[in-house]
Amino acid sequence: MFEPTNGKAGHVEEIHWPSLVAAISSVSAVGIAIGLGLPLLSIILEKRGIPSSLIGLNTAMMGIAAMIAALITTKLAHRFGVVQTMIWAVVLSALSSLGFYYAESLLLWFPLRLIFHGSTTTLFILSEFWINAASPPSKRGFVLGLYSTVFSLGFAAGPLLFSLVGSEGLMPFIIGACIILAATIPIFIARNESPIVDEKPELHFIRYVFLVPTATAAVFVFGAVTVGGGSLFTSYATRLGFNESQAALLLTVMGVGNFVFQIPLGLLADRLRDKRPLLSIMAAIGLVGALLLPSLAWNWILLAVILLFWGGCVSGMYTVGLSHLGTRLTGADLVAANAAFVFCYAVGMVLGPPTIGTAMDLVNPSGFAWAIAFFFGLYVLLSAIRLLFMGSRG
Repeated sequence: MFEPTNGKAGHVEEIHWPSLVAAISSVSAVGIAIGLGLPLLSIILEKRGIPSSLIGLNTAMMGIAAMIAALITTKLAHRFGVVQTMIWAVVLSALSSLGFYYAESLLLWFPLRLIFHGSTTTLFILSEFWINAASPPSKRGFVLGLYSTVFSLGFAAGPLLFSLVGSEGLMPFIIGACIILAATIPIFIARNESPIVDEKPELHFIRYVFLVPTATAAVFVFGAVTVGGGSLFTSYATRLGFNESQAALLLTVMGVGNFVFQIPLGLLADRLRDKRPLLSIMAAIGLVGALLLPSLAWNWILLAVILLFWGGCVSGMYTVGLSHLGTRLTGADLVAANAAFVFCYAVGMVLGPPTIGTAMDLVNPSGFAWAIAFFFGLYVLLSAIRLLFMGSRG
């Protein structure tokens, strides 16, 4: 195991590359599997004649599973250790991914979703804790930007893999399970480098949600906008008059922005002692971009340019928010706060789609942009209040 300079995870002087390779590669393998699984499972349910409402309800179990995992992961890591907990999470997620093929009843898919996404959420929490713990403060933003970039590539590779293997038979499930199980290799290799959660967090879990609200609110907005906006953007674009291929290409442009901007934003965050102004600026760009969407609906190129920068800023809120979290906390407090961070992401993931969808029903189609602007506006207001009245806290 690596020994931080002050004995606490989160304050090291040099990058511990074995730890980072283990954490980043393991969570990226899971990202590929999730990117493969999301369209695969939806297509299979649709072929079985399951109504869209039930497909959506089953998919919403992702957020519930993430919330449950966020509540218990710190306790598991404290009791069993980071590496052992991660390996068990890998095994459970791989087995449950195979279970979808053999489960004929939709009712069985609900507990399978809980197990699969609960296990993968545990991997995310502990991987991000490991990354934060193995990163020196001066380079944490760069490392987290690298992590976000690699994960984005993995997540994007999932749909590409799906287009190659299709949805028929057992093979796509075997491929997904094998990719997940491959995550155990780097974890096992770096097992002696893993941080130790040797004490219980000082505060109750919910207290960590409000301990660093600038970070947890940022990831809430990220979850609401990326999941809600991403799932409904194609519908919004087609209602504007674009065809399906044009709408899909616009969504790809947002993904490119996500990929391109993470390392530069991470490097910028490393230069800032207080990262909250950067989070506020990105939220303000998100707000302005959302408000501009209806007025740019007539021009695909202008819309694409806005979405390129908008996508980068939205995803940057996750990277910089996570970096801010690592700056403020260490040890057991860091892993508990990381769990609270993911919990807030899950809450946003649950609330975002129905809020944006309802807004589109009420004001068609501009409700999409107004709802997203609402989420960003809330964050801009919160961050302004905290910067003006709370000083250096949060």
